[in-house]
Amino acid sequence: MKLSSRIAVPVAALALAGLTATACAPQTSDTGATKDEKSGTLRVWLFQEVNNKPKEQVVDAAVAAFGKKHEGTKVEIEYIPVETRAQRIKAAFNDPKSAPDLIEYGNTDTAGYVKDGGLAEVTEEFNAWDEAKDTDPTARQSVTVDGKIYGAPLFVGVRALYYRTDVFKELGIAAPKSQAELIATAKKVRKAKPELYGLAVGGAYTYGAMPFLWANGGELARESGGTYKADVNSPAARKGIEAYTSLFGDDNCPAAKCASMGGNATVTAFASRKAAMAIGGDFSHQAVEAGTVKGKYAVVPLPGVESGSVAPAFAGGNNIGVLKSSAHRTLAVDLMKSFTGKETQAKLFDAMGFLPTYTDVLADSAKKQPFIEPFVKTLGAGAKFVPASPGWAQIDSSLVLPTMFQEIVSGRKDVAAASDDAAKKMDAAFTSAG
Repeated sequence: MKLSSRIAVPVAALALAGLTATACAPQTSDTGATKDEKSGTLRVWLFQEVNNKPKEQVVDAAVAAFGKKHEGTKVEIEYIPVETRAQRIKAAFNDPKSAPDLIEYGNTDTAGYVKDGGLAEVTEEFNAWDEAKDTDPTARQSVTVDGKIYGAPLFVGVRALYYRTDVFKELGIAAPKSQAELIATAKKVRKAKPELYGLAVGGAYTYGAMPFLWANGGELARESGGTYKADVNSPAARKGIEAYTSLFGDDNCPAAKCASMGGNATVTAFASRKAAMAIGGDFSHQAVEAGTVKGKYAVVPLPGVESGSVAPAFAGGNNIGVLKSSAHRTLAVDLMKSFTGKETQAKLFDAMGFLPTYTDVLADSAKKQPFIEPFVKTLGAGAKFVPASPGWAQIDSSLVLPTMFQEIVSGRKDVAAASDDAAKKMDAAFTSAG
């Protein structure tokens, strides 16, 4: 059994193509394989990380375990840049001869890739897999479209509240336990220390804003009869939008500076001690530890509306899927299990800090690394996911929600008008996606 691993070099033409090329790419024709070979070479595309070596070592171990069961089979791993993944994967769907057998993909891409006809349905194999019974329900949802399963979760990521213990101690305040307390605490810190953002927020930070919407009972969209309709302009959703946008202003995070900020910028502000609080992921831990705030912060679940409750967080993460065009379906499914099984996920957590998608492995990881406990609690309280519609990719790439937040915080539109406009754009995307 042989392993070949190589790093992909970004191609200038692909980088320049951007999202436009993705949006205009033709929908795939039927690329289903007509054979299921039990030997040969399996090709795999995985995402290239900033520090990729630890991931490579874990992947190599998973391939070695697979190879012991499948002598004579070769596996070629190619690490592709995340920035050009969309056009490369879309092209692979349209050209089965050059396509890999398995891909790593972002979990918000599932529905779109299924509509494109690129991913193989593996419902039967997944349900028969003994380890799958311990999969977190939200992670399972991320590989499910219309009740059918199209891959296996690789890792999950959620966000919680980072706060400065030194600032809180100096001001004699405790970590907030409700959404109202969070907003009041942010403004109290800003008043006492005007050089700081109380809570760093961003108009382009969609996944930091979603918990406010969900905690107030709103939804991004609601599904009925297999179709989605936007819910961001419902009364409950508007309460959440009002709560989040109330944090943009001179009394917390000035709109002139914060309206354009995304998640990375808010975490950077916290890590560099320019903010007393930030909404960051388990995956933000290394960046915070590398900042000047190291040793002077703690993390708690982002509070919900009721005191002591936890606001629902977006469950991000990546999956591994088998391509419909693979001529090695049985082998590919087995390799998918090797990449996403409990042993590999435990190693990925140790090497990269990626949260496992199995409830038991996640609990064991929390015992080894106490810093992830707030994120485990957040998952346990019930994380949420984006609409399982291929229209979501268009909504996301068109910046519908960031535009809505920015219109509100800039004063160009009120919450009602901005959310109505966003809902119309979302409904158009859902309708065009079918």
